[in-house]
Amino acid sequence: MLDPKYIRDNLDKVKENIQFRGVQADAEKVVDLYQQKSQLQVELDGLRSQRNENAGKMKGKLSPDERNVLIEEGKKLKGQIAALEENAKSIDNEFSIALSAIPNMTHPETPAGGEADSKEIRKVGEIKDFSFKPQDHVALGNALDIIDFDNGAKVSGQKFYFLKNEGALLELALIQYGMSKLVSKGFIPFLTPDMARTDIVDGIGFNPRGEETNIYNIESSSLSMIATAEITLGGLNQNKIFTLKELPFKMVGFSHCFRTEAGAAGQATRGLYRVHQFSKVEMFIICKPEDSADFHETLREIEEEIYQELKIPYRLLDIAAGDLGSQAYRKYDLEAWMPGRGEYGEITSTSNCTDFQSRRLNIRYKDENGKNQFVHMLNGTVIAVPRVIISILENNQNEDGTVDIPEVLIPFMGGVSKINKKGG
Repeated sequence: MLDPKYIRDNLDKVKENIQFRGVQADAEKVVDLYQQKSQLQVELDGLRSQRNENAGKMKGKLSPDERNVLIEEGKKLKGQIAALEENAKSIDNEFSIALSAIPNMTHPETPAGGEADSKEIRKVGEIKDFSFKPQDHVALGNALDIIDFDNGAKVSGQKFYFLKNEGALLELALIQYGMSKLVSKGFIPFLTPDMARTDIVDGIGFNPRGEETNIYNIESSSLSMIATAEITLGGLNQNKIFTLKELPFKMVGFSHCFRTEAGAAGQATRGLYRVHQFSKVEMFIICKPEDSADFHETLREIEEEIYQELKIPYRLLDIAAGDLGSQAYRKYDLEAWMPGRGEYGEITSTSNCTDFQSRRLNIRYKDENGKNQFVHMLNGTVIAVPRVIISILENNQNEDGTVDIPEVLIPFMGGVSKINKKGG
């Protein structure tokens, strides 16, 4: 969330940013409710002071009449405090809802517009000119007996799947490759829970309840299935105060991810591109505010290094304001060329969320003057397994129906360098 004082002191700038992002939010209402909260707090503090003073007087030697006067005054103050506390609770709830709708501020170089307006920075890698008609990953997966959508649907429903044979080995290889790469760069490895409390999910910036959510909720509990390890890696540090020596704090986490969005109208949904459950390796950095811009570039460079090593052609995008998500100050995406789709498809994103998430989760550090300040938090995709499998299968297919394994993955595949047709 944004600092309410910042919204109050920069109201016009915040309103312009809301319009720039194309979201529905009322900054003026936030400021008005914040002022009401502050005024109510002043009144409550005054009444509580009077109550304490009144209670103190009752400890002395008093006549019955004097004591009765103080008792009546105490009852009156108690009623006034209760009424104000109820009003304050209502205002605070309304304020929290209004504040949560305010998006993060936006980097000055972020393009205007929606998804179609994101700026292409560059293309990297050579798109193969196949001498045959390439197949998509669904056809390849079936022919090679490595992806089973039918039994996934039978067991769990549509948009679930089994990986088998080399498909299972390929997922494990990608995870090990991604984790090893990040550990070699000084990131601490984590295997995270696949569920998180609602307040953690909300603190990271995902909507855990209501019609707009794409999160699975556990009935009769305060738990949700996570959509990314960003949720658990961020939540791990809730209410923490870092020392300067502990920053930057760099983590890489593996988790399963669960999303309800598969099959949404107007989205490409064939095969593995949008599914309800998938595995992902995610990187996360907590740092001082003045370092976050440089670390954002670091995360972007790591993502590019990985997909250059995998030899997957991609393009780098600076994501437009309307497609950032409320928590991101700036976001880069890598989109891989996917021959079966005949177009690029997103495989990674990395976001600088500044102090938007840390304010919600109360994650701070003690600065050079001993004062507690909010940290900046950044996240980035290392490997989102299904879409990387799509990219490998479709870009590395051969005319005879086999698929070559990227060289960097062969050691993690037990030496397997090619996926052959079974029995062939």
